[in-house]
Amino acid sequence: MNYFRTAFLLALLISCNEGNKSTKTNLIPVGEGRLAVNGGNIWYKVTGEGSGVPLILLHGGPGYSSFYLKPLEELGKNRQVIRYDQLGAGKSDVVVDTSLFTTKHFVEELEALRQHLNVEKWNVLGHSWGTILAFEYYRNYPDRVSSLVLGSPCINMNAWEQSTNQLLATLPDSLQKVVLEADATGNYENPLYDSAITIFYDKYLWGENPNEEELDSIMSTANLDIYHHMWGPSEFSITGTLKGYDATPLLSDVDVPILFTVGEFDEIIPEMVEEMASINNSELVVFKGSSHLTTWGAPEESIKAIEDFISSLNLKK
Repeated sequence: MNYFRTAFLLALLISCNEGNKSTKTNLIPVGEGRLAVNGGNIWYKVTGEGSGVPLILLHGGPGYSSFYLKPLEELGKNRQVIRYDQLGAGKSDVVVDTSLFTTKHFVEELEALRQHLNVEKWNVLGHSWGTILAFEYYRNYPDRVSSLVLGSPCINMNAWEQSTNQLLATLPDSLQKVVLEADATGNYENPLYDSAITIFYDKYLWGENPNEEELDSIMSTANLDIYHHMWGPSEFSITGTLKGYDATPLLSDVDVPILFTVGEFDEIIPEMVEEMASINNSELVVFKGSSHLTTWGAPEESIKAIEDFISSLNLKK
């Protein structure tokens, strides 16, 4: 009798150990890496050893980088977090080939990263331009997405222009005039234009107390060729290839949970985001006191909102 009991316990112990090994093999190796994609190599970083469905972070721009999303790596306690720089900027290879400056390219780049990391499904978080990328990725690969987090969304470009022009009206009349003249003529060399943009950014983009070190990294590794090609030179008049983009009519067809987030003093006015979220009864969190870069303006609140949202879904690998 004791023999059989001992044998049973031994078998159970072996089974548990094998189960632990199996769980560990599902984890992505932690650390930095590079991946060859169409046009060059992208940089990525995997953080955390949580066993939940991983979270991929899609930064804004286009043509900027993920430095400002670093605070969200704290979410790695319950799931692995992947932060990467889209091709052309940040720590990824610089490219100048405009044929690569398309939403389709960035969607396929993201899918190549998923395959490389051997992730079956992931939670997809996009911020600013990254919300377009997140939404289009979902449209192309719905079976690979467990949930969407759309932060400071620009999935309706007409609403974005309306919002930023409404906020522009809060600047002094003289600076408003300079901005409108620059947009009308395409001449952005007036020093007063730089002054107007600095004031606008301090109020509505990175806020009055940005992370200076990270901001320097973002600006020094930005690829304005991508930004100008896809967005245009102005925050207030979109003239690039993204002009007219509007995903809001498709929101009602999304079949995964969505969390919308926005700063109280964001470039996209919270009321407009509330309207987007109402289309399919999505969750909405407004970060009080924050501007567009909510991971700087409300880091703890951002982490909590995203953690609470994903945890409520009871997602497991």
